[in-house]
Amino acid sequence: MIKITVFMTSIVALLSACNDNNDDDINISAPAYKEPKIIIVGHRGASALRPEHTLESYQKAIDDGADFIEPDLVSTKDGVLVARHENEIGSTTNVSTLTQFADRKKTKIIDGTTLTGWFTEDFTVNELNQIKARERIPELRPENVKYNDQFNIPTLEQIIELAEKNYKKTGKSVGLYIETKHSTYFQKANLSLEDPLLKTLSKYQYSREIAPIYLQSFEVSNLKYMKDQLALHKSLKYAKIIQLYDDKKVSPADFTAQGIKTTYGDMATVKGLKDVAQYANGVGPSKSYIFNETYTAPSSFVADAHTVGLKVHPYTFRPENNFLAANLKCSTAESDKAKRCETGANKEYDMYFKAGVDGLFTDDPGLGRKAVDAYWRTNPSTK
Repeated sequence: MIKITVFMTSIVALLSACNDNNDDDINISAPAYKEPKIIIVGHRGASALRPEHTLESYQKAIDDGADFIEPDLVSTKDGVLVARHENEIGSTTNVSTLTQFADRKKTKIIDGTTLTGWFTEDFTVNELNQIKARERIPELRPENVKYNDQFNIPTLEQIIELAEKNYKKTGKSVGLYIETKHSTYFQKANLSLEDPLLKTLSKYQYSREIAPIYLQSFEVSNLKYMKDQLALHKSLKYAKIIQLYDDKKVSPADFTAQGIKTTYGDMATVKGLKDVAQYANGVGPSKSYIFNETYTAPSSFVADAHTVGLKVHPYTFRPENNFLAANLKCSTAESDKAKRCETGANKEYDMYFKAGVDGLFTDDPGLGRKAVDAYWRTNPSTK
């Protein structure tokens, strides 16, 4: 197992430092959290409608009815966790236009892939505050371009505070579905993500005692580490572990670093899922795992996962024609790739609900919320 670097202060002290923040105590007299049978996760916020991983994207997801918002976490040079899908930020920010950071452009190998650009670990958090977010796929989401260069890169603390503020205002606990990105890479750079993540979550009463939390990763060793810490210190009341699944032929990055040949496909077998259930509460597979190769009938994946007690939360559901299967598109014309196809998206949601998933990641949580509500209206006996 990969060795996770622990701070000089013991993890016990970090996780038990529960009341060191300056936030006012929250009234937690409300009933304990009970998870819906099917959850809607705002993938990077409401990224079909706002540039991803911004407070504005997360707020839009909350406003549109998401049960969870999903921050992907990477580290700054000074060890602050911030929300970006990748540590290379050239395609999701205006950093390439800022002359003061021109010399930060580098070429690096991240999990076996060579990338050239600007990387979060080469900036302090104060420097990142000078950089603004941009739409990642402007050709498919041109409406989001109008928000370019307006929104900051948020820290994990700011995201927790946003969800907490919403709870204080509405009484609804919006969950945090947090992914650690490139864990092995950051661990080797002495910027391990796991301890700062657990420490930050333990700082807030909202994330300690109120909010449901899923901790997810495409790697394995860091999930086992966090599971052990959660079991040992019990500081996060509703925290659970999710194993993400990439392409079936690919191996987790930490496995590759350790010379382990196990692939995600191996981990999707009956035996593989049984092994995953030893440390995880659920799995986050790509959509292709849920149906057969012809996309005409469900595979056994959901049933196999449920047999060993694992929740199933597939990714990613997007409303544009470009992302829908051929039989669900509203148009196959190249010029219509960016057009929303709500009828096709709704059919896709319904297919996966009927396949038995326990939730899903969607770039448009409002559309997902309407779809799951409609599903319960037409299938009340299964609710």
